[in-house]
Amino acid sequence: MLLFDSHAHLDDSRFDEDREALIAHLQAGGVARVANAASDLETSRAAIALAERYDFIYAMAGVHPHEAAQAPADYLEQLRALLSHPKVVALGEIGLDYHYDLSPRDVQREKMAEQMALAVQLDKPVSFHLREAWGDAMELLRANRGRLPRGVMHCFSGSWETAKQCLDMGFYISFAGPVTFKNAGRLREVAAQVPSDRLLIETDSPYMAPEPHRGKRNQPDFVAEVASRLAAVRGVGPDRLAEECYENACRLFGL
Repeated sequence: MLLFDSHAHLDDSRFDEDREALIAHLQAGGVARVANAASDLETSRAAIALAERYDFIYAMAGVHPHEAAQAPADYLEQLRALLSHPKVVALGEIGLDYHYDLSPRDVQREKMAEQMALAVQLDKPVSFHLREAWGDAMELLRANRGRLPRGVMHCFSGSWETAKQCLDMGFYISFAGPVTFKNAGRLREVAAQVPSDRLLIETDSPYMAPEPHRGKRNQPDFVAEVASRLAAVRGVGPDRLAEECYENACRLFGL
């Protein structure tokens, strides 16, 4: 399969012991490209440093809702500089997370709105993290309808009604390990309906490893399990689905 892991966190400390060895074997296992997401300014810089070392790894830069309250006063200026790097393909991940509420909700909304405005100014695609916050998120997204260059709902967990709204606004929908879980029948029903030219796959590694690796550290080559499960759900061959998702990711990130 020709695979593009459209959202990973290879700079995470859980890869410290074997990061280089893991990365060295990814392409041989079919993972042709990886987009490495960030959660704050420090991880944005780490993602860029990793992308500078490997041709097939790309970076994102952004402030995650968990880190929104800790963003320095000049974070937008720092982000603007980071987003100008040639290996930075998107602003992300940004959004709202009302499950953990690690930052106050008003601060999360403020930072999401500010970063979307920056994406519009810089013509950068956006990777969105949205959890248990679809109402407020949709309000912010509708306010920017037609202005954002491109975007993806990373590790999508919403309903088909929500997915349709996102698709109507021109966004891609990305699925990760949870779509393989035994109790994820409803999520698979959503995944079966997403148009083939708007579908992405990812690992969000090291989090949420897919079956049969659940409970272990996730890693980019496990994206093959996501592709295989989605292919079965959608009634297509895994090679075809992987190639379609690869092309979609390249289009999203302007590669």
